[in-house]
Amino acid sequence: MRILGYVAAGAGLALIGVIGGGFLVNQMSQGTQDDRFAECISGVAAGGPDSIGGPLELVSETGETVTDKDIFTRPSLLYFGYTYCPDVCPLDTVRNAEAVDILKERGFDVQPVFISVDWGRDDAQSMNDFTYNIHPDMLGLTGSEEQIRAASKAYRTYFKVRDPEDEYYLIDHSTFTYLVLPETGYLTFFRRELSGDQLADQVQCYLEKL
Repeated sequence: MRILGYVAAGAGLALIGVIGGGFLVNQMSQGTQDDRFAECISGVAAGGPDSIGGPLELVSETGETVTDKDIFTRPSLLYFGYTYCPDVCPLDTVRNAEAVDILKERGFDVQPVFISVDWGRDDAQSMNDFTYNIHPDMLGLTGSEEQIRAASKAYRTYFKVRDPEDEYYLIDHSTFTYLVLPETGYLTFFRRELSGDQLADQVQCYLEKL
């Protein structure tokens, strides 16, 4: 019964997450401005790839301060969420992990990355526990309110804490997954409606054209 309750609540969260990220969608369009990726069905920033991403400073699962240079050492699937999320974040990150495993079988080395938007509860240990249960290669990142807000702003994500005085507060958040490359940075984004196979296919399309 508890699981069913989570699913019902999570359905609402998923809808809110997509609607909440609407300001991001409004600034994005389907397709790409780079002819190399014309056949790769995905989304790009209306202002071009340079309008999303940039320098980051966060805290890793081991408690170390890391920057974008430390984080994105290989192609990465980046997702913003929080470990107390009842079902949307686990579903999306598991989907990303599935895509990473599929890509590995095809010869592509891609890392799943998870940035928490919950500085109040997600410390290094909780990030380590979360990523351990999702994928052995997943990198979990947290930080101070200032660090997390800066990272969210860089990637134009949306999040809002519901009833912050409640010990078990929920957070509405956007649910996009970003493809980020070393040196290049942000390349494109993917919506949560994709399956693991579909996500892997789209990521592969981009990687083959680099």
